[in-house]
Amino acid sequence: MLSCHVSLAEKYDYLAEKFKAGYKWLANTDIKALADGKYTIIEGDVIADVQSYTTEPADKRRFETHDKFFDIQYMAEGREYFGVCAREGLKLNDSHPDRDVDFYDDPEFPGMVLLNEGDLIVVAPEDAHKPRCAAGTPAKVRKVVIKVRV
Repeated sequence: MLSCHVSLAEKYDYLAEKFKAGYKWLANTDIKALADGKYTIIEGDVIADVQSYTTEPADKRRFETHDKFFDIQYMAEGREYFGVCAREGLKLNDSHPDRDVDFYDDPEFPGMVLLNEGDLIVVAPEDAHKPRCAAGTPAKVRKVVIKVRV
């Protein structure tokens, strides 16, 4: 899935070597057998973070962005709503440059994508996203967030 302003359509190559390495890792790895934690795919450029958590109501979550990395967010088990919107125009409310994450107030009209088991979404630095939102009742999920250096 690619959703962006037309001015960004050719800015990034979502099939570049780093992205392909992430997609290949997802396809060839038994994620359910892995412990939660970080796994290097390409040293310094592509890292997988395997996570297990319980989703929360969307009003308990915040939109976030990253400057140095894309996220490939892959739902290994379970499902969640995933908020999406453009970063431009959002009101910053918390910044952690040491962790490459900024948090924002909700926009007036955010979008939501339902991620079911086996789905992934790629978000660029220009995209704000609100992960871990409950699709109905809060539920346990297992997800992989692959960080791809810009």
